[in-house]
Amino acid sequence: MFSRRKKGSDGADDEAAADEGAADEAAADEQSRPPLGPRDAADVRDDGVDRVDLGGLQLAPSEGVELRLQADQTTGAVQSVMLAMAGSALELRVFAAPKSGGLWDEVRREIVAEATKQGGTATESDGPHGTELRLQVPVKASDGTTGRQQTRIVGVEGPRWFLRGTYLGRAAAEPDPDGPLERAFRDVVVVRGQQAMPPREALPLHLPPDARPRHPEANGSA
Repeated sequence: MFSRRKKGSDGADDEAAADEGAADEAAADEQSRPPLGPRDAADVRDDGVDRVDLGGLQLAPSEGVELRLQADQTTGAVQSVMLAMAGSALELRVFAAPKSGGLWDEVRREIVAEATKQGGTATESDGPHGTELRLQVPVKASDGTTGRQQTRIVGVEGPRWFLRGTYLGRAAAEPDPDGPLERAFRDVVVVRGQQAMPPREALPLHLPPDARPRHPEANGSA
């Protein structure tokens, strides 16, 4: 809608009032928006959301997304979390980080160097969480043929923690800002804890408290 501007000082006053009103409206809108996650546990206390407790990570249930835990076959320790849905997946790994920040900058350089060493490519781009990486790395299939795997890696730094999210499949090739995996990533809560840890050490993860490992039957079947 267009309005006719008044002449003289009254017009200037009206324009200033309109600008002030627009600024107030924008500020109110900004305050009403939820902060862009992932977030620190201290910022979500008593928010009423029932999250899955995995130790260093807490995840809000997301319809259509399957939660998988990837554990070390030797020690049984949980190393990463995988969120999967048809054609896409998101791997989450969380680490201790220095108070000064800057760990994502270091990690990006290392990832780029490793991808290049493997004969792949790495491209930086701007995303909702800042600088992210898009990789294409040669991989050999089970039938002996060689293809290229595309991944998209996002890094978020919080108070003494660093969260790395690696998108696979369709979520890497065709990012959807409103897709289930993107929403799940924004809903992640990191529990750093007070223990002293060197930068880059993985935060401890574990099975949810109500999860029970499967025990073999007497006949030895799983």
